[in-house]
Amino acid sequence: MTGCAAKSGWLGILMRAFAALPLPMAHAAGALLGRLAGLFPNRNRDVTRRNLELCLPDLSPRERRRLEHRSLIETGKTLAEAPQTWCGDPEKILSRVRGTSGESAVRQALSEGRGVIIAGPHLGAWEIIGLYLGAHYPITSLYRPPDSPALEELMTTGRERTGARLVPTDAKGVRALLKRVSKGEMVGILPDQDPGYEAGVFAPFFGIPALTMTLVPKLAARSHALVVIGFAERLPEGSYHIHFVPVGDAIYDPDPALSATALNHAVEQAVQRCPEQYQWSYKRFRRRPEGEPRLYDRRTPSHH
Repeated sequence: MTGCAAKSGWLGILMRAFAALPLPMAHAAGALLGRLAGLFPNRNRDVTRRNLELCLPDLSPRERRRLEHRSLIETGKTLAEAPQTWCGDPEKILSRVRGTSGESAVRQALSEGRGVIIAGPHLGAWEIIGLYLGAHYPITSLYRPPDSPALEELMTTGRERTGARLVPTDAKGVRALLKRVSKGEMVGILPDQDPGYEAGVFAPFFGIPALTMTLVPKLAARSHALVVIGFAERLPEGSYHIHFVPVGDAIYDPDPALSATALNHAVEQAVQRCPEQYQWSYKRFRRRPEGEPRLYDRRTPSHH
């Protein structure tokens, strides 16, 4: 209960109104938006369709179309969860987490004074796992500030209210992450965003070269932290199960291409658990190795 409406004008009022809905009702509204998005050409549908063609070529066209439909519905649910997690009652939301898998390895590492890097891909309910981690661990997470100051205020206030600390994606933020994880604390990073040429290397993601951040392997190598893929799988009836999956030892390889490949492979394995809940609407392959043809239609705008 952070006063979203009072601080952020009409956007906050709208968010608070949406947050007042029971979560299953909010999910139903989001699912309806997702279904509507599948009915006519639009950026989300077109990029989702293209990414499924690129990443899952072994599926039949009919199977891909079904997955596209389910993916757009899950995207709608993701949109519906933001007001719930930023403006709703945190205890009420977290009561919908029915269980976790792999959390004992995280707890053991922290109890031994070893830092933990949670690599949280755009899979499932990423706002929910953020809320959960903030409530249970001292965590510092990297975030990319949105263009809208009002939206940034809502996002940062909402994400930090269970105890998490957010730092922006700049040199100061990265230093803060290294300091915290070296002290044996937990840090959170989104591993599947385009980091830009200066901060990434090309590594295969579903068999296609994807510009992949080197930050996670660098932090891991310098701090000897445990690296874990973390995501909240959306279950029926508005509930969640949180997964923690350790990344293989290749994440510590000094060769940036090999460690980035290990990171992408771990994200792939997580995506395969619930592929309809991955953010296929993101242009993951927007930047290409030199000389390689573009993979997306020029007319489709690029958004993060």
